[in-house]
Amino acid sequence: MTPQNGQNGHAATSETEKLVLNTVRILGADLTQAFKGGHPGTVMGAAAIGVALWRHLMRYNPKNPDWFNRDRFVLSAGHACLWQYIHLHLTGYEAWTLDALRQYHNPEFGIAAGHPEIEFPGIELTTGLLGQGIANAVGLAMASKNLAATYNKPGLDIIDNKIWCFSGDGCLQEGVGQEALSLAGHLRLDNLIVVYDDNSITVDGRIESCFTDDTSAKVKSIGFHVIEVYDGSNDLHAIIAALEEAKTIKGKPTFVHIRTTIGFGSRKANTGSAHGAALGDEEVAYVKTSFGFDPKAKFVIPEDVYKYFEPVVKRGQDDETVWNALYAKYKVAHPKEHAEIEQRLTGHLPDGWRDAIPPKSALPTAPQATRKSSGIVATALFPKYKNFMVGSADLMESTFVHWKGQVEFQSPETGLGDYSGRQIRYGIREFAMIGISNGMNAYQNGMIIPVCSSYFQFWLYAASAVRMTALQGLRFIGIATHDSIGVGEDGPTHQSIALGTFFRALPNMNFIRPADAEEMIGAWEVGLDSPETPSIFATTRQEVPLLEGSDRSKVKLGAYPIFSTTSGDEVPELVIIATGSEVYRAIEAAKKLASSLRVRVVSMPSQSHFDKQPAEYRRSVLASGKALSVAIESWGSYGWAKYAHASFSMHTFGLSAPQAKLFDLFGFGVNTIVEKIGAFADSKRVDGKIVLPAVGEFEELLLGFAKQHAGPHTV
Repeated sequence: MTPQNGQNGHAATSETEKLVLNTVRILGADLTQAFKGGHPGTVMGAAAIGVALWRHLMRYNPKNPDWFNRDRFVLSAGHACLWQYIHLHLTGYEAWTLDALRQYHNPEFGIAAGHPEIEFPGIELTTGLLGQGIANAVGLAMASKNLAATYNKPGLDIIDNKIWCFSGDGCLQEGVGQEALSLAGHLRLDNLIVVYDDNSITVDGRIESCFTDDTSAKVKSIGFHVIEVYDGSNDLHAIIAALEEAKTIKGKPTFVHIRTTIGFGSRKANTGSAHGAALGDEEVAYVKTSFGFDPKAKFVIPEDVYKYFEPVVKRGQDDETVWNALYAKYKVAHPKEHAEIEQRLTGHLPDGWRDAIPPKSALPTAPQATRKSSGIVATALFPKYKNFMVGSADLMESTFVHWKGQVEFQSPETGLGDYSGRQIRYGIREFAMIGISNGMNAYQNGMIIPVCSSYFQFWLYAASAVRMTALQGLRFIGIATHDSIGVGEDGPTHQSIALGTFFRALPNMNFIRPADAEEMIGAWEVGLDSPETPSIFATTRQEVPLLEGSDRSKVKLGAYPIFSTTSGDEVPELVIIATGSEVYRAIEAAKKLASSLRVRVVSMPSQSHFDKQPAEYRRSVLASGKALSVAIESWGSYGWAKYAHASFSMHTFGLSAPQAKLFDLFGFGVNTIVEKIGAFADSKRVDGKIVLPAVGEFEELLLGFAKQHAGPHTV
């Protein structure tokens, strides 16, 4: 571990540098006090880290925040956003005016949000849920490595940037941070530099009450080069030297462990109150006086501070000019690769990608699991388009995301693959997998489309990162296999009952449960047509038949009639709505009910897409106000009252047994469906005609069924 501190020969901090550091600290105190909210402590304690990064180490152009070969910076400790905003202002980002800074925690909307948000200049990703930013940074580093290995040519290294991540104590306690660091060490991502602001304070106070890890030893053990800085609030030059060393490390990511004093300069330093609350007017005045500033003057930035940062703009413009010339040479020397890069920067696949996917007439006619049907698309598209970075949480073959001739994304020194590879072994790290994917997709205009896969129930581990994907308008394609009691012998731990409800409720989410291979392809088409929306496809382990009425083009509608016993314009008496593996069961039941009822079966692979259709379409599909409706799905019933008068749903956890037996035990056998729906319809007949239930009435047709048939341990 390399130590860096002012006692090892580094220059003393100059008076100008002290003025710069103290100005940042006082701005932190002033801006949080203005609306009595926010986090002043890290701004004050980590001021020297910020100055070292933005003034000296990072390569970027404030006048063009989207320059392709810029360094990427992720603030994993998102509560310290004001620290980042101040440096964006000082370095010349046009959007980050002093007035913009003064909007911090303002009750009016502004760009100085309470945590960094992706849509504003200089912010690579929305962060704040601690630890996820580390995963995002690992994803950015992986994207950079892959693009460099794919497109760099001798003498034309058009991608050679660094990824910087600022993390705090909380980021390193969260599991997702540990998952991501572990994978980064394994992959030997030497373009990744993690800066640890070790101030030993959380909201609750001293961190030693809950966290006594030897963090440097731990990250060294997982493959990081570690550099120590012991006076991070004062010794600017030690920090600069540490970060310069970090940029030279080859074959390992670097962890720069910097000790700081939270709330530096305040009498509240080293306390929990300095972390997440304004200091108070009296304390702000004290800090200003201590640093030689007028205690009554607010938001003061001396001209010498602006002059100190002036070289950043020219340096950034010069760097981009040099790079533009290099890229122009690249275009001439390698026109095919240049065109491919430019096309990928659109965030879309090239025109004609649908032609690579087999039509319905060429799909397997024998029953097969929809997880296997998803592999039809993988086989057709992944080898052909470099846009896809594909991976699984230890379930590559089970989720059918592999392809012939694939190369794994691995450090070349391991012999397991190389950085041009596009198959990622995430290991058992579901949460980090999605956090990393968010970084990959955000790298530049969505030019990488991450594909992620795991058991459906394990997506609960990743749900927080999925929410962040949707919130930011990013994209991944998620394959979630073993989606129901159809898991069978793996038992109730792996049988999802309620998880679909969360994903259905999540804004900006393509959550689709396809009924067969044809709908599976339709789900993929929806996902690939949605550059700013993540997708999760809930797929089966058990086999389902290819349905005669299924139609990939109708998946985007959310629901459509897939089978009917009526003819022409005849109105059905009963509409059965089903999803996934229950659709074919609904069709078989409808055939048996046809002697006594006019029945329509509706496949509803996506509730959210159906809800977006015109009211006229929705009413026509469900025969609203004209037909009795029953939903069939082997999950909980929550949400189905919006579409149906009754449901066949799960009311308990599952059991460990063969899947076919479980569907019968829990009431989803065709004969049970026919019996229960027939009785339900008969109960609504008056003088031979079905009378629809009153608005708001909803019946659970399987309530108590599992306990009656499966035993007392289903409660």
